[in-house]
Parts: sequence; structure tokens; C-alpha cells
Amino acid sequence: MEFKIFKYPFALMLASFSLLQTADAQTPVAEISKLSQEVSVLRKQGPSGLQLFLKSHRNTLDINSSDAVLPSSALRVALDELCQQRDCYASRLYWYTDIEQAKAAARTSGKPILSLRLLGRLDQDLSCANSRFFRVALYPNGEISKLLQDHFILHWQSVRPVPKVTIDFGDGRKLERTITGNSIHYILDASGRPIDAIPGLYSPREFLRQLQQAEVAVKDYSKLAKSDRGAFLRKYHSDRLNSIQAQWVADLSRLGIQSPPKLVKVPSNPSQPPTAERASSLAVSKMRVETPMLSAFQSDAERNQNALAEITDQEVWNKIAQLYAADVKLDQNSISLIRAKKSQPVNTKEDNLPIIVKKFETTMALDTVRNEYMLHSQIHQWFMQGKQTSSVEALNEQVYAQLFLTPSFDPWLGLFPSDSYSAIDNDGIR
Repeated sequence: MEFKIFKYPFALMLASFSLLQTADAQTPVAEISKLSQEVSVLRKQGPSGLQLFLKSHRNTLDINSSDAVLPSSALRVALDELCQQRDCYASRLYWYTDIEQAKAAARTSGKPILSLRLLGRLDQDLSCANSRFFRVALYPNGEISKLLQDHFILHWQSVRPVPKVTIDFGDGRKLERTITGNSIHYILDASGRPIDAIPGLYSPREFLRQLQQAEVAVKDYSKLAKSDRGAFLRKYHSDRLNSIQAQWVADLSRLGIQSPPKLVKVPSNPSQPPTAERASSLAVSKMRVETPMLSAFQSDAERNQNALAEITDQEVWNKIAQLYAADVKLDQNSISLIRAKKSQPVNTKEDNLPIIVKKFETTMALDTVRNEYMLHSQIHQWFMQGKQTSSVEALNEQVYAQLFLTPSFDPWLGLFPSDSYSAIDNDGIR
């Protein structure tokens, strides 16, 4: 029997071993080659190929899961390659990376498409921060994972590479992070037509509601004659916007605010590329990770402006988020994944996982209400106006420019303002 080694998966597996435990690095080359061949064949079979892989490796995966022990590095890397998603062993979701293949699968299955757009790649550790949070808080969640497997065709596409920053402490230690970038899930019909969109990070429970609601909308939309579909979408998004506005008033009324301000309207035509700090502030969970590095790029004027914004509205947003604290509880599968990925702080023997989980849930609640009230409401308005919403590419361009503040015409994503001066040769551009 001839064993053909598929170069790309094999190289990917070997490259991953340097970051994993020594015991895992001893996996025989023959086993890696066998897994590589298996993945190459099963990937072409779509979601059914993933189910075959999970079934054939069920004993190993189930034992590890029940004992809270990670599967072997070789098995994890093989699953990531098969699923095209990092940490697939936790979510067990199959993702298409070719939209035409996803549309063909949607036509065959009758399912809508959930299309993720992100900076970086979903199958790599250092994709943009929000997509990493999706992989921890949403995709492994038991209810969400089942809904996605049974009711959606999954697809992702990279908008552009994600900026990375490495801080070298000069003593052999390095800290690597990503900066800026946001992610959005589009709900598409089988032709790829956008029906709705879920911008940024949502709590598990609210994300589940959004998916269920959008799935019904796609089914109702698909049953209509083409001449009636435009009116359906306008009414659907008008109803959704009215619901959001009513909930906004109700939330503020619960906080004792009787004359609530109108929902924030995002500027439709920014006069200049926004700064990376402004873009980062749109997503609270992401901002908590990126702010320590982004603040180094800020001027004093920018710091004062942002401090004023925090004083004027942050307290209200925090109180609104607290109204939905029950929606953000992470399930055990997500918590186990966080435990597997986190580092142990220096000079402490205490397990700080409960603190990490609690803080993450708090910021996720804040992201949820801000995304729904500030970003999703704007998307609903665009659909009502028919403003570049018939094509997912045109809609995505608009979202990244006007909502996420990372327009495609700015190659530096707000990290290199045209009027800045660094006193570094060529302004540090390499």
C-alpha cells in the first residue's frame, strides 16, 4: 500500500508541535501521516466527513472529554484542518471557506448560510480578538453548537490579515497580541443574499435568539415570490428596529431614566480614517485585551476625549448590561476551553479561572447591549433603506467602514495617522 503524505496538513502539524507539550511531540510520524491522509479525504465530503472522523476517533475524544484532558496534539491539529476552525475539538463544527461550495450545500440541504467575516483566519490562533471569543464563548456552547450543526451551513472568509504586535522584553520573554479588527456573522439565503447580520460579540443566549430568529426569516423570505421579497425584508427589519427601540426605552425606564436619549446613530460618511483606538473601543471585550498596547499610540488629546466619553455614558451602559447578566453565563464546555488555553500568572498558586470567567462574562454582556443597540439598529436601517444590502460583499464593505471603523481604504487600520510623527526612520514602516 502506498502512503502519500499531503504536504500542507503535514507541515501544519509539525509546526504546531513546538507550542505543545513534549509528550505530544513524540507522536510517531506514521500516525501524523495517516491522520493527514484521512483529513484530506474527509474534508472533501463536507460536514458528513467530519462526522465520520468524529465517529472513528470517538473513543479517544470521548475519554479525553469526560476526563477533562485535551486530545493529543496530532488529533487536535487534524481536527482543525478538517473543520477549518481553531479548537474544533471543542465545537466540532465544519466550516466552508469557499462561498460557492457553501451556497451549493445550502441549496441541497435547504439550510441558510451563516457567513463569518473576520480579520485573520478562523483556523489560526491569532485571528482578530472577537473571532477568538466566538471560538471560546459561542461555538463550543452546547445549544449553539447543536443549532449550528443542524440548522446552518457554516462559512468564513477573511476580510484582511489581522495586525499583530510582539513585545520583546529583552530577556527571552515575548508577548504576542493582535490589534484592532472586528467580526460579523451574516445570515444568507442559498443564493448568498443577506437577510440579516449579527455584528460583533453577543452573549450565548442572545446569539442563540438571533440565530433562531434569522433562520425563520430566511425560510419565510425563500417561500415568497421574488417580487414580494423586497417588501418582506423592509418590514422584517422595520419590525426588528421598532423592537430594539422599544427594548431600549424599557431598559432605561427600569433604570429610572424617563426621557431616554435616542439610539446612537453611526456617522454614515466619516471624513477621515478613524483611529485604531476608536475602532477598538466599539467592542468592549476586545478593548480590554488591546487597550494596554493601543494606549501607547494615543496622544494626550485623544486620551482626554476618550476619558470624557467614558464619564458621560459608560455608567449607563454598565447598568443596562447588568439587566442581562443571566444571558452571558458560559457553559462548562466553554469554561473548560478557557482553562485549557489560559496561562498561570507568575507568583501565584491560586486558580484565578473564576475571576477570568466572571470578568469576561461582564464585558460580554456590555458588548451584547452595545452591539444590539448601536450597531444592529444601524444595519436594520440600512436594510429598510435598501442601502447596499443586496450583496454581502457590498454590505460587508459598508459595515467595516462605517460600523467597525476599519475601512478598506486605510491600509494601516488607524494605527498610522497621516499627521503623526514618530522620529523613527521612515516612520517605522518596514
